[in-house]
Amino acid sequence: MNGLSELIDSLEVKFFKLNQKVTQLEKKNQELQAELLLSKKNQQTQSSEMDALKNQLDTLKMVNSLLGSEENKRETKLKINSLIREIDYCIAQLSD
Repeated sequence: MNGLSELIDSLEVKFFKLNQKVTQLEKKNQELQAELLLSKKNQQTQSSEMDALKNQLDTLKMVNSLLGSEENKRETKLKINSLIREIDYCIAQLSD
């Protein structure tokens, strides 16, 4: 019987250690899930900021080209010509 009680004690110790390990892993899993959620929120925030900055950049490029900067003279001329064509089309539609 002595061997059986030692075996039971050994199993109890192993079970206790295993239970502690499971508890630690569950806690670590919860921490990692919270960290993942935070990372996803940060990514969404950064993505929306990046979209806003891209829109600002596009707007600034358009304004810059309309102002006639030296770098964008060709773009400015094309944009002006496009606007003139649109105005001519509108006038033609009103004349009819």
